[in-house]
Amino acid sequence: HVQLVESGGGSVQAGGSLTLSCEHSGSIDGTNCIGWFRQYPGKEREGVAAIVTLGGTTYYDDSVTGRFTISQDNAKKTTYLQMDHLRTDDTAIYYCAAGWSYGVGTLLRRHYDYWGQGTQVTVS
Repeated sequence: HVQLVESGGGSVQAGGSLTLSCEHSGSIDGTNCIGWFRQYPGKEREGVAAIVTLGGTTYYDDSVTGRFTISQDNAKKTTYLQMDHLRTDDTAIYYCAAGWSYGVGTLLRRHYDYWGQGTQVTVS
């Protein structure tokens, strides 16, 4: 059973930076990627960034390309989302998730089976 715990959310001014962490524990058999998603009020969760755990291939949504960086520390079983040049429209609840996917579909919610509880990011 996979457990995912996000941390690092908070409030920041536009142009600032935050780093989110996703610590994962338990067996991750059956998964090959960790993704970060965000959800606006009344909207579906959308993929922001993802990383294939073996090999480190990364994927980004166009809205965050060049501003966000996903990385992993396999020894710590932690995946990070470095968010720079934050904008007010980055305000959302951010979730990490574990799933199985390759290629551009790796940002699609349907490929993910395990989810964290979410962390709020507010940019003003």
